[in-house]
Amino acid sequence: MRSSLYFASYAALVSILSLANAADFNERVLMQEKAAQTFYVPGYIPGVGRTEFMVDTGSGYLTINEQTLAAVKREGRVRYVKKVRGVLADGSEITVPVYALKALQIGGRCWLRDVQAAVFPGTSRQILGLSALRKAAPFIFSVDPPLLTLSHCAGPDRATEDQRPTGQALTAAD
Repeated sequence: MRSSLYFASYAALVSILSLANAADFNERVLMQEKAAQTFYVPGYIPGVGRTEFMVDTGSGYLTINEQTLAAVKREGRVRYVKKVRGVLADGSEITVPVYALKALQIGGRCWLRDVQAAVFPGTSRQILGLSALRKAAPFIFSVDPPLLTLSHCAGPDRATEDQRPTGQALTAAD
């Protein structure tokens, strides 16, 4: 009985892994654990510069603040999409605009294109939510060690390489 259970578990694991391809899990990003068991990754937004994203798999959207939106608008690297009404962690509701960012970088080499971002008031922290994480799926969120492993990452293109030299990596210390 026990051996058949192990065999079934092994077969399930092999089946799942066989669905992965060479583009899966190709980028590892160190996360930094901060207060209240939150994890952050370094990022880069063309027109804005280096930033930090709190990783939140419960957030439907990447979120940026109004200051970041103003900077990417000046650079022409964003387009308006729609307004959405959402429920915040404290249960309150808010209506916010959603914009599509042309590109952003997570960690040192993972470029994501055309990512929808909800814009929150003021200078609130920026959140790496599912609108970005889905573009890098499948992904693995590990707390021990604190590591975000992403798939399907693109390299820089003409729209981004004028902002950051190719291969200039970000680390958790940046």
